[in-house]
Amino acid sequence: MNKLSIIRTDAKIEPVASRVLIRPFIPSQERVVKILARIAAQPDEEVQEHLDKIFADFSGRHIEVKNTFLERYDSIKHLQFTDFEPSLPRKLLIGSYFTSEYSLESAALFNPSMVPHPDQAGLPDGSVRFVMSLRAVGEGHISSVVFRSGTVDKNHNIKIDQAANFVTRPDPIVDKEFKNKILRQKIFDMGFENQYSNAILALLPERFTFQDIHSMMKELNLKDPALSLRNDNAKKNLLWLASANYDIKFSSNIPIGGRALFPYSPSEKHGIEDARFVRFKADDGEITYFGTATAWDGKTILSQIIETKDFLTFKVRSLNGAAVKNKGMALFPRKIDGKYAMISRQDNENIYLMYSDHVQFWREAQLIIKPTYPWEYYQMGNCGPPIEVDEGWLLITHGVGAMRRYAIGAVLLDKGDPSRVIGRVKEPFLVPIENEREGYVPNVVYSCGSMIHRGKLILPYAMADYASRIALVDVKELVTSMLQ
Repeated sequence: MNKLSIIRTDAKIEPVASRVLIRPFIPSQERVVKILARIAAQPDEEVQEHLDKIFADFSGRHIEVKNTFLERYDSIKHLQFTDFEPSLPRKLLIGSYFTSEYSLESAALFNPSMVPHPDQAGLPDGSVRFVMSLRAVGEGHISSVVFRSGTVDKNHNIKIDQAANFVTRPDPIVDKEFKNKILRQKIFDMGFENQYSNAILALLPERFTFQDIHSMMKELNLKDPALSLRNDNAKKNLLWLASANYDIKFSSNIPIGGRALFPYSPSEKHGIEDARFVRFKADDGEITYFGTATAWDGKTILSQIIETKDFLTFKVRSLNGAAVKNKGMALFPRKIDGKYAMISRQDNENIYLMYSDHVQFWREAQLIIKPTYPWEYYQMGNCGPPIEVDEGWLLITHGVGAMRRYAIGAVLLDKGDPSRVIGRVKEPFLVPIENEREGYVPNVVYSCGSMIHRGKLILPYAMADYASRIALVDVKELVTSMLQ
């Protein structure tokens, strides 16, 4: 193993089962009707007494429980037997029966990525504030993206801010617009194109909303009912893809440690996995944070890119093109020769490089790194976006070897031509030690993104796919070891 100065800090991030979010609970329609009837039979004084107990138990665990209960009531009120409007307490009580808590970190909190925080105000000299994203796994193995914040001071002391006691989902931005040509391309890439999809897209303008899609489906059904009848799957595929592209926003009074990107679209039904965030600087100096992630609906993976300026408002888009395959894509922090650049793993084994004129479209990939040493014989992949250093692009990698043990290493890519590997470690510099081996998946260390501060690589990494911690690596020592 390389003789590098690896410091495992005391900064650890462990799952907290008590951090729960509130979400819809949707039983069968028959059960909904029965519950409505039972609540209708309760006297007013019992309704209020019952409701007071619910608020006493749950209002301190969430923000705006009252509004949530009213939203849930609105979602099922069409199943009531009468147009009579219930009292406010009765509406709230009804809504509470179709709401539940979800402990999104109850199983694991792992695969972290780290970027400088958009707000660096008020810090001592030599300190930096960061945002860390993590993959949270709860009941049913549903994955979501949660956040933590913290600081690194001039002496590399790390402080993780205490997470909020509550977790909140963002609100959808319902008037989001789609672009016809982008949706058309994704339909083609996924193999969903047919006569029906072409007919719908022909009816839609260049920019349209989700409601416009439903309107055109109704219009086509009237014009050509036989075509609509024959293409039920095409309808589902079109809506599935469209719903995978959405905008969401958190209230500004929610601290970053209380925000969660919980599955929203059907394509994310089983989770959003392994977000790799990067602080991207455009040619004009504008800063955008991009996160590449994987949506999983239980059958199909869909590669996504998440865009934000402030970690309050997020745009979630599907990635398109023939080179969008597999998992683990990581965007470079700036353009190279006027093009976006991305590290990817096309075949679940090797590392590839891709270029594109558009951040959502990736058509070709070039193989640049193959498994070479025993610790990476099974497969290789990135551990987050490349980091620019004086000598080139520092790419932190993971390798999988015997007994499916994961380890972390690095390669150095040429700054002008990242397809050229100019340095590489022969041995991993981070492997699971004894107290990091046991967990959700044994013998795994893994990262989705790190950053450099005052000559040190600040490397957050997962331990056995259960919890996460942070290590420090001297950048000069690491680069020198690769060039030698």
